Amino acid sequence: MADPVQGSAIHRFEARYVAANRRPRRKRLPYNGRMGKVRRIVEAAGGILYRIVPDSAQTDAHRTDGDINDVTAPDAAELALTETTGTTDPTNPANPTNTDPAAAAATASTIAADIIDRIEVCIVHRPKYDDWSWPKGKLEVNESHRHAAVREIGEETGMSVALGPYLGEIEYPLAEEGSKTRHSKDRTVDMKHIEYWMATPIDDTDAEELIDALGPIHRADIGEIDDIVWVSVTEARKILTHSTDKDVLALFVDRLQEGAADAQNVIIVRHAKAESRKTWDGTDENRPITPRGAAAAYALNRELACYNPTRLATSPWMRCRETLHVFSWQTNRPMTHLDDLTEDAFAENPNRAWDCFRNEIDHALRHRETVAICMHRPVIGGIFDHLRELCAAKSLTKRLIAKTPYMPTGTAVALFVVSSPEGPRIIDIQKVSPRVY
Repeated sequence: MADPVQGSAIHRFEARYVAANRRPRRKRLPYNGRMGKVRRIVEAAGGILYRIVPDSAQTDAHRTDGDINDVTAPDAAELALTETTGTTDPTNPANPTNTDPAAAAATASTIAADIIDRIEVCIVHRPKYDDWSWPKGKLEVNESHRHAAVREIGEETGMSVALGPYLGEIEYPLAEEGSKTRHSKDRTVDMKHIEYWMATPIDDTDAEELIDALGPIHRADIGEIDDIVWVSVTEARKILTHSTDKDVLALFVDRLQEGAADAQNVIIVRHAKAESRKTWDGTDENRPITPRGAAAAYALNRELACYNPTRLATSPWMRCRETLHVFSWQTNRPMTHLDDLTEDAFAENPNRAWDCFRNEIDHALRHRETVAICMHRPVIGGIFDHLRELCAAKSLTKRLIAKTPYMPTGTAVALFVVSSPEGPRIIDIQKVSPRVY
């Protein structure tokens, strides 16, 4: 017999009331399947801070002194450059006397192995997890991974640094933060995503000049980092606590074998957004950047400071000079005008513009300093055509866009260049964009 309440008018009314007042279904968001909560990704950045020590300076594997003034990377790197290229003139790296490719390759391999043996890397100890790892940390609000890497390395090691070639990224569940093994394949839980760079110490003078552009860096609390050590690559494999940190070390060794310890940085900057040609009444060379362009140029300073460019070169036209002007003022580093990189000069003689840029590459390699060069859209397109021929891998050529506008206004690309028997070779290209907020 049917339940009299089940078919009653009261029951039907209640059913309609519940259906009419049921909450609409929410849009599905990312979640972890077990808990039903929104999946969270924590962004972080760090790096492998390293130095090259002469054979005579090698001591015990553990080095806790933290003194970087007694060993400098340039001496060892210049030695590697001389032996690899077969020339005894360090001021002429582009014209080696040893032209035998097989012999040059064998020599380069030997030198790479020798450099790795003389590399010391900096590892930090975190008392909270009682682990040894690379210096790293979470991104602050409106901060790029690049800037976070420089800031975190500085905070955790007490040393001012400049970034080098990019190493790669890792990701692991947040719950495995203190675990030795971080190779979980579960990607439905909260994750930590970290990007890593190579990094080298810079001297106190450069660090002081970069403060206004980079921003302040404060030493980490003793409860966060209570010890740092300098160790060889071999010892680092033994000391590092986590499997993911050892993965990053493998990427570092791969870079060293490419010659990254000898790489110099040449940064191409496209000037910030300028006033429209249609509305500007003055001459093209005096066309200034817009207020929005000025904001992008100011924000770009923070990213350029991560690489410590000590030579600033630019087209003498207004929009290029204004793009680098504030960085020049903040760092007290003068700008050098390159007349061959104006739009008119490029249109008249593109080869002369390339020769001018190539001289800047040679300057960076010869003087071992980072160079930043501000140029115009048409000039960048012509320079890119030549730079693709210098890329060590085809994958790098794709980062040098072949179509106009080649680069957005107010952005940069960092080229890491090494000397080789065939001339300069690009081993890494990094796109650099400002955070305007």
